Amino acid sequence: MAREYPIEVTRNIGIIAHIDAGKTTVTEGVLYNTGMIHKIGAVHEGETTTDWMEQERERGITITSAAVTCYWAPRFIKLAGDVKHKINIIDTPGHVDFTVEVERSLRVLDGAVVVFDGKMGVEPQSETVWRQADKYHVPRMCFINKINQTGGDFYKSLDSIHKRLSPNAFPIQLPIGFEKEINGVVDLINMKSYTYKDFTDKEFTIGEVPADMLEKAKEYRHRLLEKVVESDDALMEKYLNGQELTELEFLTAIRKAVQGGKFYPVLGGDGRGIIVQKILDAVVNFLPSPVDRGEIHGHDIKTGAELVRKPSDDEPFTALAFKIATDPFVGRLCFFRVYAGKLEAGSYVLNARTGDKERVGRIVRMRADQRDEVKEVFAGDICALVGPKNTFTGDTLCDVDKPIQMESIKFAEPVISMSIEPKTKADQEKMGIALSKLAEEDPTFRIRGDEETQQTIISGMGELHLEIIVDRMKREFKVEANVGKPEVAYKETIKKTAEAESKYIRQSGGKGQYGHVYLRIEPLERGKGYEFVDEIVGGVIPKEYIKPVDKGIQESAANGVIAGYPLVDFRIALYDGSYHEVDSSEMAFKIAASKGLQEVVKRADPIILEPVMKVEVITPETNMGDVIGDLNSKRAQINEMTDRLHLKVIDAFVPLSEMFGYATALRSMSQGQASYTMEFDHYAEVPKNVAAAIIESRAGINVRKGM
Repeated sequence: MAREYPIEVTRNIGIIAHIDAGKTTVTEGVLYNTGMIHKIGAVHEGETTTDWMEQERERGITITSAAVTCYWAPRFIKLAGDVKHKINIIDTPGHVDFTVEVERSLRVLDGAVVVFDGKMGVEPQSETVWRQADKYHVPRMCFINKINQTGGDFYKSLDSIHKRLSPNAFPIQLPIGFEKEINGVVDLINMKSYTYKDFTDKEFTIGEVPADMLEKAKEYRHRLLEKVVESDDALMEKYLNGQELTELEFLTAIRKAVQGGKFYPVLGGDGRGIIVQKILDAVVNFLPSPVDRGEIHGHDIKTGAELVRKPSDDEPFTALAFKIATDPFVGRLCFFRVYAGKLEAGSYVLNARTGDKERVGRIVRMRADQRDEVKEVFAGDICALVGPKNTFTGDTLCDVDKPIQMESIKFAEPVISMSIEPKTKADQEKMGIALSKLAEEDPTFRIRGDEETQQTIISGMGELHLEIIVDRMKREFKVEANVGKPEVAYKETIKKTAEAESKYIRQSGGKGQYGHVYLRIEPLERGKGYEFVDEIVGGVIPKEYIKPVDKGIQESAANGVIAGYPLVDFRIALYDGSYHEVDSSEMAFKIAASKGLQEVVKRADPIILEPVMKVEVITPETNMGDVIGDLNSKRAQINEMTDRLHLKVIDAFVPLSEMFGYATALRSMSQGQASYTMEFDHYAEVPKNVAAAIIESRAGINVRKGM
């Protein structure tokens, strides 16, 4: 099977944004304008292509990222020629509880379109997805949506992008008209107007720049030129010498600046309309192909030596699994991005993490929840394998004879937990299967058993996240369950360095047990996790007992010394000890280390940490006093108060433990007119009085554990 579309005309892009900015509507507009669908579905009526889950259609939000493919030949900007391009699009969720979908999508994409609500400008999740795109160095462009609606303002939204995201975002076109009077755009590259009678028109009328916009357009074009020529020395020199750039040079400068991460083109309009054609032109002309993104780096799984793969079909097969999903018709699906080489159905791949070979059965190209079977995939493709048993998110799939391990994907830790139990005995076994399958799909969803209460504890990124998990269990796996109240995922850490000695000696008539360690602990920065350092010299503890010491420490750290929460952000060194030639064993050293950790932590000023959320409250001015007073009662740190249209916006940090039930309270104090969003920001030390209450509530558990 031959490749149908060259890799140079392939674009892998994501649509990312804050919730309700209109990502899914823009995706529908793209599919409509490229002829993939014949009617734009309405999100609120549950008709859209990429929001296919029942929960998405009921709630009008995107929960899981959906992949679709469309094709576009440039119409107005011809830098990429008239060639038809293949565009793989991933529509991602905007709700912060499902940020895992954005994280793993951006890891495998080459470019992104960031959508903003033209009535709101930059919102909290806009900042989050922007940072995520920065993390993976993803070139992007901006689309300010809904500017033709009441309250929509292209220039205010642009100003918020400059203030909160980047001064290097700049328009390549300006809207003609204001709010509902908008009827087209001025293209700043060729200084032409593109107008329509209705945004749902199929064709633009191309003409001259309106006289009342000419001076403004000239000013913005001048500023645009200054921004993009900075990326090209030859064009910069030509520009400084007062020479006019050709349209081709102008376009080339924009493309180079975008792909270098130094410039973000901004467009605006209605994501349901003809303006989407201008978005598509910008995608194929300015955002990179897999070739533009260049080679990828990994390492040899045996030697650790660095390896490089070029984006070419002739290279050894190299791909990254970025999503696992359970399909009701075909079973387990593994979404993967091919970085190099090609793969045929019926062949074998190596999982670099496990070292196991997996047979490639069926390969499918996804259209949201629909599947098109293909026999072969090539470099730059995004597809899914049907049925791989032991492949998980972040695994590298590669050529059996030329293995490579790429960097995996790191995800945020859950911040909220709740207990869950089956309603009937018949649900017991089914619940375990359902939870394990859901955990395979979602790396931010965790399951554990509580030894004391014999309950199953599920953890996730927020109340909505866990609510959707429980709802999916009921609908997809037919499991009925009772859930407990949400609980905060506290952690423990230390504030100073300390040392301790620990011995485990046991004589029982026959062979005894002997383990003896000296441990030193010191705090690490927030988020650094755990480090183990082996400082043993002279063989005072044999090599075979070092790993058991490390394991004993990690197992003990799962239950901290203050209230039994996980101990995090510390480095521990094993610097001395002794052993017995007959009685020492791996188990003895593991127990000695476990007990030693508990002792050394007590000497290191242990504290409890709590998740702190970044909260944005939007309220009418008349309710502002009540809202701020209520936030202050919740231990909030108010950071900023700004205006947005006729409303007040309050930015604050608030402990998660204080935010349960806030939606109801906020509605009550504002007669339903205020709204809020929140996302996890950082962990911080719990005040002493609050810590005392937490410790007291956990006292029964700690007594039973013998702490």
